[in-house]
Amino acid sequence: MVIETTGARLAATARQIRAQESRYPTLDDGQTTRFLGTVWEPCGNRACDGGLTHHCLRDAPLWTVYAATGVRRSEALGMKWSLINWDAGSIELGWVVVEEGNTYRLRKLTKDGDDNAVIYVDQSVMNVLTWQREPQNAERERLGSSWADNDLVFARDGFKLYRGEAGGPQDPEKVSARWRTLRTRLHLPEDFRIHDWRHSKVTNDLEAGENPVEVSANVRHHSPGYTMARYGHSRKDGARRLAASGAGRLGLSSLV
Repeated sequence: MVIETTGARLAATARQIRAQESRYPTLDDGQTTRFLGTVWEPCGNRACDGGLTHHCLRDAPLWTVYAATGVRRSEALGMKWSLINWDAGSIELGWVVVEEGNTYRLRKLTKDGDDNAVIYVDQSVMNVLTWQREPQNAERERLGSSWADNDLVFARDGFKLYRGEAGGPQDPEKVSARWRTLRTRLHLPEDFRIHDWRHSKVTNDLEAGENPVEVSANVRHHSPGYTMARYGHSRKDGARRLAASGAGRLGLSSLV
């Protein structure tokens, strides 16, 4: 009876998780590729210099990091230059920018006790971060003493800056507002949030047959089992291929 009850509870939990996850829209790899190609297109206006000082590409690196890594909104906004290991291709997520009432602040990462979380990225992502540093350095030079250096990769710039100093953390809600504007312009699903890049990343990695242990570790889930409980249901084709492969190895088709 205890076993049946426990099993029923686990099944109910799994159904609940799947019901929750089914509400989250995702973009597949092809859609993500097209999205990134669009956001990296300079506007071509007379003042456009390919994003060095013009604002048209100001968020392209940020959107790319979300799509390519699956980090949370707060984690990307808290990324620090000093915590990037360029040789190892890793980023330590030691800080986050969080909302608190009507304001926000930069603080140490403490979510789920996941202190000093480290993710590994491809060299192409490192190239995006290198690109991000160039316009930021130009902005720092342009603003001079008005720039307050917080070592942030995605610091506030001087574009439409009404309060505070550039160089500090960005307002998460303003980032989300810019995302909603872009989402509408590109005709993405109207309920696709920044956080849904995280769902897309995990889903696409699992669909591609990547190791669930590595997929889980790089999004800092507490276990691969948790990752598979939340996302494994989307891998029907892969599961069927696995079943067919196993049946073939055992010669099951010859039994009846």
